[in-house]
Amino acid sequence: MFNDWLTIGPITIHGYGVMIGIGVLFAFWLAEKLAVKYSLEKDKIDSFVFACLAGGYLCSKITYCLINFQQFMKDPLSVLGTGGWVVYGGIVGGVFSAFIYARMNHWDFMKYFNALVPCVALAQGFGRIGCFFAGCCYGVQTDSVIGVSFPVGSLAPSGVKLVPTQLLSSLGDFLVFFVLMWNMRKEERMKDNASLYLMLYSAGRFAIEFFRGDVERGNIGPFSTSQFIAIFVFLFGAWLIHRRQRKEEASAI
Repeated sequence: MFNDWLTIGPITIHGYGVMIGIGVLFAFWLAEKLAVKYSLEKDKIDSFVFACLAGGYLCSKITYCLINFQQFMKDPLSVLGTGGWVVYGGIVGGVFSAFIYARMNHWDFMKYFNALVPCVALAQGFGRIGCFFAGCCYGVQTDSVIGVSFPVGSLAPSGVKLVPTQLLSSLGDFLVFFVLMWNMRKEERMKDNASLYLMLYSAGRFAIEFFRGDVERGNIGPFSTSQFIAIFVFLFGAWLIHRRQRKEEASAI
């Protein structure tokens, strides 16, 4: 909504960056708490989270550049700037980095993934509030009472009421966070925490895409690119649960 919070000389504090920073700090704080509670290697947990964030950042930006390849070739800095991310790219990059880091330290990757995945949802919730301040990821035009008009200079069209999909996404991310934390109360359910995150996030993303107005992100058949990806992410999460159950059944024989 109002992204330029404070300007001191050549430096401008942006709401988008502030909210991402808050999300990252909360992710580190929660990861340290969960590491103690679930007997993870606390001394290395900050490095683990940093590796996930770095991998997620890099892959998210690379994916954005690929989606906007023509613009990237014309003006690379306009695409490589502080704006422009692809969440699914960030998830893939973060998970891959987590897997590599876990293997390097001889950790049980799924144990760490299941225990720390609420940190991802929590950070995403704050990040989507940042999207609202910047005006990116905006919704379709609406006459509803929940419609929001963005000011001139926002990434969203100004002068018209739009569905605040950023805030709806943020609400969904925080809801996923609370569901994951509740799910961790029982050890048996916690085994599927990462799978539950993939399924809940992709289902929510699939739904919110019907209200997104930034259609330049592209379509695959009747679905947006993100909806198309969400289908496979949901199925992958369901497959992980099925795979775990089959392995436990086989070991019990």
